[in-house]
Amino acid sequence: MIKSMTGYGKSNMSKNLREYQVEIKSVNHRYLDISIKMPRTLSYLEEEIKKIISAKLSRGKVDVFVTFNNNSLEGRDIKINTEIARMYIKELRNLAESEGIIADIPVTEISKLPDVLTIQTNQDDETIKEELIEVTQNAVANLLEMRKIEGEKIAQDLHSRINEIEGKVKKISALSTGLIEEYVVKLNTRIKELLKDQEIDEARLAQEVVIYADKCSIQEEVTRLDSHIYQFRELLNSNDAVGKKLDFMIQEMNRETNTIGSKANNLEITNEVINIKTQLENVREQVQNIE
Repeated sequence: MIKSMTGYGKSNMSKNLREYQVEIKSVNHRYLDISIKMPRTLSYLEEEIKKIISAKLSRGKVDVFVTFNNNSLEGRDIKINTEIARMYIKELRNLAESEGIIADIPVTEISKLPDVLTIQTNQDDETIKEELIEVTQNAVANLLEMRKIEGEKIAQDLHSRINEIEGKVKKISALSTGLIEEYVVKLNTRIKELLKDQEIDEARLAQEVVIYADKCSIQEEVTRLDSHIYQFRELLNSNDAVGKKLDFMIQEMNRETNTIGSKANNLEITNEVINIKTQLENVREQVQNIE
């Protein structure tokens, strides 16, 4: 079944005090365009995320938002810069002696001074990579599910519209069968009015009918339209990305419909051509949403 290019997928994961969230939004686009916003500490995984998404999607403007909070104590260590602490103590004692005050300096106060304490983090890149890949895959799966549901709704609408177009094509085909006979009657009547009692040249009359029949025949266009409608339905039932192919089929159907409109010298056929073109425009707008 066809898929829409519009969708949203989200997934969260919490593991050993590491919290992940991946949000994916997609809208219509001619090609696949992936944009990722993520913490700088995870930037080395950007290409990995793009690979996961591009393996599942063919078209669409895709925005990915990654948040990551690492509250785990794994790989963390507190370091005391002893040399800096000693420098602070020395200078503070000198200040106390020069000002005649008691130099009672608690170690907790020393620890609050700039650069005395530092937290070093040795991030386990491989573990974080595996966890982020998992949560990303879940978000993509949720996105695909929404795109599939939207695609089913679009497919139902397109099937309904293409059925209506097919009915109008059949009506045009039926109307066209009587055009030549109608023309022969009108031509005979007109010639008799002009020639009055003179004898009608049957050979010339037959020649004119053949010329008219050749000019106004729309059977080839109707046959091609029927073929395009069949192919359109087949594409709607495909599991592949068929948005571009469907768009091409709409262009071809429009071309044949325009030719019918220019050939058929009949008001009813002209009205049906207008109705078909209106429906094709609605179909074209819907096709723009298909992957």
